Amino acid sequence: MAQMGFFDLSDHYASLDAKKAPLVEINTVVPWEEFRPLLEQIWRKPESERKSNAGRKPMDAVLMFKTLVLSALYNLSDDQVEYQIRDRLSFMPCPAGDACIAER
Repeated sequence: MAQMGFFDLSDHYASLDAKKAPLVEINTVVPWEEFRPLLEQIWRKPESERKSNAGRKPMDAVLMFKTLVLSALYNLSDDQVEYQIRDRLSFMPCPAGDACIAER
């Protein structure tokens, strides 16, 4: 397999946009940030209940929600979701830095 060229990734994203890729379409329809207050309330312990601030910082609640959506949409296990996010260009982070299902 040849090394990717300088514009290959941007050309790939342009072709996804032109073909109305499902993850891009979901991103335009779903207001992800509107779920944040509810997700934060359900998913995270309040600061008063935390014993200390030691350890790794928790994952973003909306990002975890998007991962669950990918898992349900493609019928993937947790391990397979992680693998697909690392392997598939359509699941990989976009130039904006978020997952393609996130910000595009």
